Amino acid sequence: MAAEDAFAYALSSNQAWAGYKGHQNPDFFPKLASGQSPAILWLGCSDSRCPETTILGLQPGDVFVHRNIANIISPTDINTSAVIEYAVTHLKVKHVVLCGHSSCGGAAAALSDVRVGGVLDTWLVPLKAIRNANKEELSSITDDKLRGVRIAELNVEAGINVLMANPAVQDAIAERGLQVHGTFFDIGSGRIRDLGLGTKGGHNGIPGLNGDAGDVVRGKHAMLVFRTDGAGSMQAR
Repeated sequence: MAAEDAFAYALSSNQAWAGYKGHQNPDFFPKLASGQSPAILWLGCSDSRCPETTILGLQPGDVFVHRNIANIISPTDINTSAVIEYAVTHLKVKHVVLCGHSSCGGAAAALSDVRVGGVLDTWLVPLKAIRNANKEELSSITDDKLRGVRIAELNVEAGINVLMANPAVQDAIAERGLQVHGTFFDIGSGRIRDLGLGTKGGHNGIPGLNGDAGDVVRGKHAMLVFRTDGAGSMQAR
């Protein structure tokens, strides 16, 4: 497809999608327009290969979203903080999911000694700091792709630490059992891996695919299961 045709195709595709959804369920869009009550706040990377609702198998209205370059969670970023506060305090989401991913350009840039230029160098300072703090471990990884994966995992860990120190998140954990998850999306397989970071709290006893109890977030056509063994799974309904 020619680049100049991409937007026209997107608009045409939207018309087809809206028509299909409306025919499939006439109440879908009216109900969607009446308000939102998402169960998940998703904090992810802006990378075009990581569309949260798609990779979770969920639907519009299921996921409240904030994405930025390299999914960096900074306590001084008012944009990120505003999204977290609104989702946790006002929408009262049940889960906060921070997700890194493989083949991350931000991770590769942080590992390089070459500057990207402009505001991006400033934005990537936290990732550069993670690189410096874990220099010995990262230097011992000879494979570039695996080194990129590792710094991306460390970035999720750093972000989870920021989230767990956020006052709104702390209050919601104490008052209503909010759960915080650190995860990693492998673009090459399409699968999300739970890194076992964040909270370990209240599960409701609904079995996962392997029979373990897990906390379930129900979408329109599927349910995402966070299991106690640190894995996530999807069950069709």
